[in-house]
Amino acid sequence: MSATLPQPRQLIIATRESALAMWQAEHVRDQLLEHYPSCEVTLLGLTTQGDRIIDQPLADIGGKGLFIKELEQAMADGRADLAVHSLKDVPMDMPAGFVLAAIMKRDDPRDAWVSNRFPTLVELPPQSIVGTSSLRREAQLRERYPALDVKPLRGNVNTRLKKLDDGQYAAIILAAAGLKRLGYDYRIAALLDPDDSLPAVGQGALAVECRADRADLIAALAPLADAETTLATTAERAFGQRLGGSCHTPLAALGTWQGEQLRLRGLIASRDGLRVLRGERNSAVANVNAAKALGDALGVEFLERGAAEILADET
Repeated sequence: MSATLPQPRQLIIATRESALAMWQAEHVRDQLLEHYPSCEVTLLGLTTQGDRIIDQPLADIGGKGLFIKELEQAMADGRADLAVHSLKDVPMDMPAGFVLAAIMKRDDPRDAWVSNRFPTLVELPPQSIVGTSSLRREAQLRERYPALDVKPLRGNVNTRLKKLDDGQYAAIILAAAGLKRLGYDYRIAALLDPDDSLPAVGQGALAVECRADRADLIAALAPLADAETTLATTAERAFGQRLGGSCHTPLAALGTWQGEQLRLRGLIASRDGLRVLRGERNSAVANVNAAKALGDALGVEFLERGAAEILADET
């Protein structure tokens, strides 16, 4: 441990109380304790608006930002020092006064196909009901398999799996990383190739948020960051930000490394899957500014190709 690192004495992590959110917060706690073994790290469990309303599609009630507002309020009030999020749940535009102090090493970014009867998507009969909470997944499904019946699926991971097991769906699609973190690898029937189901911006990565005025805490959290993941997801988020992606927009992006080159793939679609734009750019990316430039350039290209029309119709 470097002697130059700040040595926090006590840290409180704000977290949602779902099993996955608690796993993520405990993972960050354990990482912090590795760097600062004398620090007292505790968790503050909170129920968010996104957790309370589970009978409506997420896009209809305000989007993924509903999962983090209460956590940010706890930090603003001084009840918590930091919060842990799935990066895919963090809006493209950070609210004033807050910063993502660390983006941690990414786990599997792919979507997972979960079904008790059908090992792969191509084996699913027409009119089968597929559950997903994501407009992005829905649009890509509808594009390739228009005969399927795609229906909303809300709730935490255990709730979604129970709905599948109860026969409400023939199959469901979830983030592979979340299933693996909870020890549900065995429930994954297949992993969907990003060419078939491009992931959400930031999918598979954890982000640690704190107040922007906490320079001491920002410095203390820096060792948790992973450089490659930070640059890749920065490019993804810049792409989404240029397009003005919102909870109403089926939008996807994935940055993958090929040596020193970052390959950034992007997608925007109409919810019905009838209009889909795909594209990619490759560039040497050595710092955050270069990552932002790559994502922004791909976003500009999409706008030139007609993404604005899709965005206007979907919002």
